[in-house]
Amino acid sequence: MSSRTVCITGVGRRNGIARGIALRLAADGWDVAFNYWGAYDSRMALGGDPEDPDDIADELQALGRRVVAVEADLADPAAPDAFIAEAERLLGPVSALVMAHSESVDSGILDTSVEAFDRHFAVNTRAAWLLIAAFARRIPTDGGSIVALTSDHTVFNLPYGASKGALDRIVIAAGRELGHLGISSNALNPGPIDTGWMSDEIRASALARQPTGRLGTPDDIANTVAFLVSPEGRWVTGQLLKSDGGFSI
Repeated sequence: MSSRTVCITGVGRRNGIARGIALRLAADGWDVAFNYWGAYDSRMALGGDPEDPDDIADELQALGRRVVAVEADLADPAAPDAFIAEAERLLGPVSALVMAHSESVDSGILDTSVEAFDRHFAVNTRAAWLLIAAFARRIPTDGGSIVALTSDHTVFNLPYGASKGALDRIVIAAGRELGHLGISSNALNPGPIDTGWMSDEIRASALARQPTGRLGTPDDIANTVAFLVSPEGRWVTGQLLKSDGGFSI
């Protein structure tokens, strides 16, 4: 099988969903360029370690894949295009874009600051648009795939939920606007995955709503993403999908 290149954002922590996606795609034969922003992982105290990106790169290389790690704050309007360009320069044409990054700081209507609101939209929404545009402008002649992780959080999560809602619209629009380039584009809602943010109370509450009797794992989401970016999965496009083990039922 010829080498393919995927760009994945948000691959900063060993317990994150994005690491699971990166490992699965590497195992499937993809070369991987990944983006991370250590300042965010440190600020959020989600169980990450400054050495995690290097360790993840080593894991991917151990699977026999070429790897590029780019640290950049996606709130910078220049960062998305620079990331895609660097991936293409070092690994060749990029055939898939998986967006698993986020800014996520809980606050509601009365206590969200303008600064927090603007940063959520810069990272979760504007960066996604710029990444998609940079990817589409460089797409190989045989097309490619876009997958963005989203969420249906709303109450007491105003900037995160609103910015993810806007993300959904952009990703769905890409399915129509970029279809002539052979690009499929889908938003994927994984439901609650414990990547270090759950308290015991939240974990118990989420588990009580799961008809499967267990919480989802990064590997569960990686399996879905692997299908969507495969040739067999590219007929699915322009959709807001849920891969949550029935949590939303």
